[in-house]
Amino acid sequence: MTKYLISFPGEAMVVPEGEFAAVVEDSHAVIEEAKAAGVYVFGGGLDEGVDPVRVAADGTVAEGAYPGHKVPNGGYTVLELPSREAALEWAAKIAAACRCPQELRQFHYDPAS
Repeated sequence: MTKYLISFPGEAMVVPEGEFAAVVEDSHAVIEEAKAAGVYVFGGGLDEGVDPVRVAADGTVAEGAYPGHKVPNGGYTVLELPSREAALEWAAKIAAACRCPQELRQFHYDPAS
């Protein structure tokens, strides 16, 4: 099975006034469905209130993301699925729940993970 990253940038999620509770409920329902199906690996949203840092091998800490690199934000879900078609189906479910299109990416196969 292959792991897929299903994600969206924070600015893509525009929730009409009064619908936020429904979005939360719907998105949690999709995650529970993925867990029940045995395909859920990880999910969450990045805390945009905490600035990124870069940590070197010697432990040195530098403020900010890599120069020239856009700081990622938004929500992320990792699912382990049998096919790209299945990944597209789950991405559509998450898109419906979050009320915004999702970006789908495939991880390289790693037998150790």
